[in-house]
Amino acid sequence: MTTFIHHDFAKLERITNADGRRVYVTPDGNSYPSVTSITSVNSTFNKNAWIQRVGVDEANRITQRALDRGTRVHSLCENYLLGNQLEIDMFDVEMWTAMRKLVDRIDNVHCLETPLYSDYLKAAGTVDCIGEFDGKLSVIDFKTSSRVKERDDIYNYFEQTAAYSVMFEERTGIPIGRLVILMAIDDDEPRVFIEKRDSWIAGFRKSRLDYKNKFGV
Repeated sequence: MTTFIHHDFAKLERITNADGRRVYVTPDGNSYPSVTSITSVNSTFNKNAWIQRVGVDEANRITQRALDRGTRVHSLCENYLLGNQLEIDMFDVEMWTAMRKLVDRIDNVHCLETPLYSDYLKAAGTVDCIGEFDGKLSVIDFKTSSRVKERDDIYNYFEQTAAYSVMFEERTGIPIGRLVILMAIDDDEPRVFIEKRDSWIAGFRKSRLDYKNKFGV
């Protein structure tokens, strides 16, 4: 059974703007952009070109399928750690069976789907998990992918988890230097990526500055 360490984190109001950008309102009334909105500001993915290539209907189908799969697997990870009964979609059985072996390596959980914010970074977001992975305190992110991805494909994931590490330390005084990405992959074994926070927090701060220059906040 998973052990949980409880903290008295402040509740945040989450708002999604008309253009899809997400912001969080802190107890002090500050509105901070979400971590994912910040790290996507420099995305090189040309969504419009992709839609033109595959067609609107197919693009919507692919996007929704990926979102639904990610939500389901994330929910399985969360409920498994909480000890809740699992309802597994027939299409997720193989992926979840492989992913569960990695989730079993998590214990002493401080955060699970927990909103956090940083006045230093002027950013906020909801962290998937903060706990011990293989006995070492880590920021842990649950991801799904339709294909095998390499380290160079997921820089934004490392920047995101680095930001959550700073937020957690700011709120609790507990430093975390380890970032862990657990990625479930269609028709393949899951991948584990482990990085150091100090290798990625400067990248997040640059993205935060770029976000401010682009949107004025």
